Amino acid sequence: MISEQLVDLSRLQFAATAMYHFLFVPLTLGMVWLLLIMESVYVMTGHVVWKDMTRFWGKLFGINFALGVTTGITLEFQFGTNWAYYSHYVGDIFGAPLAIEGLMAFFLESTMIGLFFFGWERLSKTQHLLVTLLMAVGTNLSALWILVANGWMQNPVGAEFSYQTMRMEMTDFWAVIFNPDAQAKFVHTVSAGYVTGAMFVLSISSWYLLKKRDVEFAKRSFRVAAAFGLASVLSVIVLGDESGYTVGEAQQTKMAAMEAMWETKPAPAGLTLIASINEAEQKNDWEIDIPWVMGLIGTRSLHKEIPGIHDIKAHNRERIVSGITAVNALEKLRADRNDMDAKTAFEQHKADLGFGLLLKKYVADVNTATPEMIEKAVNDTVPRVTPMFWAFRVMVGFGFVMLALFALAFWSTLQSACMRKPWLLKWALWMLPVPWISCELGWFVAEYGRQPWTIYGVLPTHMSVSTLSVGSLYGSLAGFIGFYTVLLAVEMFLMVKFARMGPGSLGTGRYDQEETHHTTPAHP
Repeated sequence: MISEQLVDLSRLQFAATAMYHFLFVPLTLGMVWLLLIMESVYVMTGHVVWKDMTRFWGKLFGINFALGVTTGITLEFQFGTNWAYYSHYVGDIFGAPLAIEGLMAFFLESTMIGLFFFGWERLSKTQHLLVTLLMAVGTNLSALWILVANGWMQNPVGAEFSYQTMRMEMTDFWAVIFNPDAQAKFVHTVSAGYVTGAMFVLSISSWYLLKKRDVEFAKRSFRVAAAFGLASVLSVIVLGDESGYTVGEAQQTKMAAMEAMWETKPAPAGLTLIASINEAEQKNDWEIDIPWVMGLIGTRSLHKEIPGIHDIKAHNRERIVSGITAVNALEKLRADRNDMDAKTAFEQHKADLGFGLLLKKYVADVNTATPEMIEKAVNDTVPRVTPMFWAFRVMVGFGFVMLALFALAFWSTLQSACMRKPWLLKWALWMLPVPWISCELGWFVAEYGRQPWTIYGVLPTHMSVSTLSVGSLYGSLAGFIGFYTVLLAVEMFLMVKFARMGPGSLGTGRYDQEETHHTTPAHP
């Protein structure tokens, strides 16, 4: 059996590298569309200030993109180094969207980003705008294929286990691509990225306006960010509702943990705003609910119940017992592929194979599992409720705060009053880190809520790791954290440096804090 420490360190290493990487991804997803909007206005109007906006914000986008690529490359290698059995077990399915992402999206966005920076004097306005459009499409295609792979981990459709190869095999490629979980996760994640990009531009533009620097440039940037941010945050909220529905359909355990729903409530269930969670006694000491809301989000009906944690555990206990039969039959088929009795038994119970494998954490031979071991495996099927409950609520709360900010910012631009509202500008400035915090919390809820599975209901996490030494994991974990921290410090240094310089870093002579003499106003 794999040691629990080895599993925990492997999880920690992947979580650390993934969450570092996801500090860069949302800004890339959002900024690229803002660049496209700005350059489109430049092509339509010919006003040079919009070209300068595209080039300046594009410079910050490029710094973020470069470091995002650097931190992302190692993630795919970790599937082979730290999660070798996972790669063997599901590689034919999971690897397909990752390969398509590299061939279709990564090469496209990498090529276009080069043309974006070096093609201003070599391409016509329309040609350069097309480059920016393809760059935006490439970044979003990259997110699509990564999230198709991740969505399959959350809801493994279009595949089944083969006793001939002893691993998962793809049965329907299009089911994998159009997986409802993957599609909901994609639109929700990229919309969160759009909010991040809009907040970044809004916050820095607010700083310029507070300092009364490059006012016309900053006003235009503020206006674009406010409008794009308002549309994006509304999309996040609406699409988050759809994401909640798909979770309720495919991952009822995650839904129950997010809501601290210990007991199955009469339909339609209420939405718990806050609660005092007592995990030791598996109950809430008190809670404040909004009637009906959770039932409508989770089931789209007034009559369908959302199962509570206790009922889910009772059902999982039955699946673990059934899974023991599936594991035994599989062991017989491993020895003799022609054992028809074993084949019949396996076909009857194979849907519960993953639940039987949960016992491998406690005993090599599942036939010798004691009732205590089975109970431990049952408890493992539900993640800790408290971090899930509060992480989700902080994320949602930040979402509504950002909605209020973008709505007020957009309204102020309609009245041309943003300069007369310093409190709004200060609020926008201090909100700069909030979308990143929300994005990280969203990924925590999605990934921690899937435990104890790498492939939900199919492959337990403790069976997925490579047979590495604990010492090597400590060394690589320290190396990754150290290296990624340096990259994050480099990113922040460069971002702060060029943000402080402002559009004057373009050296056009049209903006504040330039060495060249001002001869041309910042607006046309």
